[in-house]
Amino acid sequence: MDGKLANPAPLGLMGFGMTTILLNIHNAGWFPVSSMVLAMGIFYGGLAQVVAGILEFKKGNTFGLTAFVSYGFFWLTLVGLIVLPKMGLAEPTPEAFMGWYLFLWGLFTLFMFLGTLGGNFVLQFIFGSLTVLFFLLAARDWLESAAIGRLAGYEGIVCGASACYLAMAEVLNEKYGRTVLPVG
Repeated sequence: MDGKLANPAPLGLMGFGMTTILLNIHNAGWFPVSSMVLAMGIFYGGLAQVVAGILEFKKGNTFGLTAFVSYGFFWLTLVGLIVLPKMGLAEPTPEAFMGWYLFLWGLFTLFMFLGTLGGNFVLQFIFGSLTVLFFLLAARDWLESAAIGRLAGYEGIVCGASACYLAMAEVLNEKYGRTVLPVG
């Protein structure tokens, strides 16, 4: 055994990307939120990202730890915000207040985006587009605008797809020892 650790980032990126695509298909107006989106939010978007973040800790990657654990818990809290009222355990969050939740995540993501500026283009795109997504979703809730919500949905699908691309680029580029999918 050579002591080399596997790269946990593709797991976290795919958990984030696929879950983001599914939720934003809803935001774009194609389907209602269902148990499929909630289950992805708990298990793949949530728990898989937390696991990836803990593994990034083992590698000494503070950025990866902070990103994956934070966004993993974002998904878990988002599911909680949806499910807890349905279970009678909490009052639903008013849309305007939900806008502040999303705005704070946008602010956090903006600072994380600054941490990508020395990295590859696709990583910058993911965090840049995620920043825009959170601010669009906050504006949707503050302005009660279905049109902004649909725009955010389409933008979120692109954001999630970019994370899936980076995940597969990291897996395939490592597997074949050469650039199969460029990341800039």
